Amino acid sequence: MLTLAAAKAAQPMARAYKLSDAGGLFLFIAPSGLKSWRLKFRWRRREQLLTLGRFPDLSLNQARAKAAAAKAELEEGRDPRGTSTGLSFESVARRWFEKQRPRWSIVHAGDVLSSLERDVFPQIGDRTIGAIGAGELLELLSALENRGSIASAARLRQRLSAIFRFARSQELVEGDPAAELGQAMQAAPLVRPMPAVETPEEAREALAALRSAPGALPVRLAAEFLALTAVRCAAVRGADWAEFEGLETEAPIWRVPAARMKLSRAKKESHRFDHLVPLSPAAIRVLEAAREAGGGRSFPASGPVFCGRGGGPIGGAALRQLHVRAGLGGRHVPHGWRASFSTIMNERRPRDRAAIDLTLAHAPKDKVEAAYNRSAQLELRRDLLDEWGAIISPSAAR
Repeated sequence: MLTLAAAKAAQPMARAYKLSDAGGLFLFIAPSGLKSWRLKFRWRRREQLLTLGRFPDLSLNQARAKAAAAKAELEEGRDPRGTSTGLSFESVARRWFEKQRPRWSIVHAGDVLSSLERDVFPQIGDRTIGAIGAGELLELLSALENRGSIASAARLRQRLSAIFRFARSQELVEGDPAAELGQAMQAAPLVRPMPAVETPEEAREALAALRSAPGALPVRLAAEFLALTAVRCAAVRGADWAEFEGLETEAPIWRVPAARMKLSRAKKESHRFDHLVPLSPAAIRVLEAAREAGGGRSFPASGPVFCGRGGGPIGGAALRQLHVRAGLGGRHVPHGWRASFSTIMNERRPRDRAAIDLTLAHAPKDKVEAAYNRSAQLELRRDLLDEWGAIISPSAAR
């Protein structure tokens, strides 16, 4: 049997190892130096492990007492993992969520939490996390698939797996029952690409149709500005005159604040991640028209560029509805201008792919490159957007 002196003297090694006591109880020593009491037992003909607590917080005698209590539960036909931590799945999931939330945007964090509150907590939220098995999780995910939400089920499996990995790091569970469930789930359907025009001729025709479509002038100007800058719809809808620099110079810039970009919450709080958009002559013409529509002779210092009802930013549906009225329904959507810009400019200038991605505010896939290469390539991006403006709006580019 193990002695207290031997437990105290155990030192970490390159690989984890264990010191056995009796009746399946042993002290687990991790390479990090962490020591924890574990009990090996059989449940439903399979060998299982139960983590009892950390040493020296849990003494040798206390570990033996907890092991004896677990064996008593086994004799009564109960799985001792169901009461080993006393923590419910929901309580652990919410702790995991709070740890991750600073890394996520507000929108993404809301999506994660709502998916758990809607599809998981009502089914297993009050269950002790250590007693939840793969079959139970698969049943939950299959119910989601049966509603036709194949992609949502796949995302939820990933979130469940992350929660169990978090619980394992806290020594609340021994494994991740969601890890292998992907093999038993339906294959994700092919993602349909967003409707977007793909040739210069189609792009010119689409922009011309938007200009002549019935609708409020600020909405039509916003749609044209969206096409010329290839930013996301939310950036244009919320554009403020205070974000523009050097509008009457040869190098005008639109500085979209990081807070309004599609970024993690931490990045949104740093001006280092502001998105710089070099403005083409065609884009400046649109801003001049917006200024005149507001009754001004000079560019305002602040305020919405494209005003909706009541003087605030235009609504989220306004741009979509304008595209439909322009006859572009099913062929091209507002967000499709980003795909159009990428497709046409990559075809014309394949060597400038990195600058094209920067123009679209796409994060570099190479994390090391992203950390060390902070070049904005503004002049090259200005050249790209000038050429893009001349392609889709040749008259305004002169």
